[in-house]
Amino acid sequence: MSPCRIPRLKTCSKRKETFLDQITNPVAAPNDVADFERVAVGEREILVVGTAHVSQQSVDLVDRVIETERPDSVCLELDERRYQTLVDRKNWESLDLKTVIRNKQLSTLLINLLLAGYQKRLGDKMGVMPGSELLQAARTAEKLSIPFFLVDRDVRITLRRAWNLTSFYKKMMLLSYGLAGLFVKEEITEEKLAEMRKKDALNEMLNELGQAMPVLKSVLIDERDAYLAEKIRQTPGKKVVAVVGAGHVAGIVELLKQGQPIDLQAVETIPKTSSIWKWIGWAIPLMILGSIGYIGWDKGIAAAGDNLAFWILVNGIPCAIGALLAFGHPLTVVAALVSAPFTSLTPVIGAGYVTAFIQAYFRPPTVKEFQSVQEDVNRFSNWWRNKLLRILLVFILSGLGSALGTYVGMFEIFSNVF
Repeated sequence: MSPCRIPRLKTCSKRKETFLDQITNPVAAPNDVADFERVAVGEREILVVGTAHVSQQSVDLVDRVIETERPDSVCLELDERRYQTLVDRKNWESLDLKTVIRNKQLSTLLINLLLAGYQKRLGDKMGVMPGSELLQAARTAEKLSIPFFLVDRDVRITLRRAWNLTSFYKKMMLLSYGLAGLFVKEEITEEKLAEMRKKDALNEMLNELGQAMPVLKSVLIDERDAYLAEKIRQTPGKKVVAVVGAGHVAGIVELLKQGQPIDLQAVETIPKTSSIWKWIGWAIPLMILGSIGYIGWDKGIAAAGDNLAFWILVNGIPCAIGALLAFGHPLTVVAALVSAPFTSLTPVIGAGYVTAFIQAYFRPPTVKEFQSVQEDVNRFSNWWRNKLLRILLVFILSGLGSALGTYVGMFEIFSNVF
């Protein structure tokens, strides 16, 4: 594992002597500080610092711990992509949208934007950009000539594993929660963040997540706990400071104490779709076409033609209405009307991806819209104004329209067989 180097940035102002004086004693942190854990691993000492990613107290905390402890290495809960995003705030401008659509990763992009928008909203309220404490840890380590290491799993692997392992129903629930969050205006203060960082409150929240979406908790929390713990264990140096989100502290500390090696390859692999679902994906279209063929043999060509026409209209019209509701380009609406009856008969591509590609081609986002997307995602009306968000809206609404038409058409055709 090679250490990272941060570009030379303007150093932060001298830190304030606040509640952080509590941890100046290098032997142990006081019991009422839930952000700081000291773990002995053989002859090595690992200090796990739990943070909130939008808290000024967390920024001060990591700076003070590294300054006081002078570790041999610093570990950050970041992967290379997220690190570059923090260093280069113009990261969204380099997004190749057409490649994202071709690779069928719009769902992942949507989740990423909702999460980024939520953190941005918290950061605006708190006056601290999301991830500032991780960037501060890198700056402090650089200033003291201490190597720092990025020890988190690639965020793309994490999101794709979470998405692929989540059922369709849970995916819809997750997206609905994310969209509903656009309307939530709850005030978040440092006091509330401090309360959330307490171990009991965190455990309760994570247990609730585990009950509602066990797969999501497994991928986002448990797997990453294991990955982070192993990467921290592999980091060189007798004394190591690891800066991680407060929700990971308990899991990482427990795994470090157990001392069992963890197979990283097992949690770095993106699970393939079960062959059963591939068979089902092709079997349903074949059953629909076979049913239309049977209707033609049993009831005549006219009856088969009526069912085929119904299939075309019941798929195309809702999909086109979805594109219209998203204020899609006229050719996007036409593409929705024409493509939906065919994409519904193949599991290879959905109508939403076809309409999103056409929309991106004729109404590409401007650089300014890429720059403002994290702000715009938090205001519902901006989904129609920002061209990048409108592409996602076209993808969602036309896809929902096509799915609705598919189920209605399939039910009607199957009912006409009997």
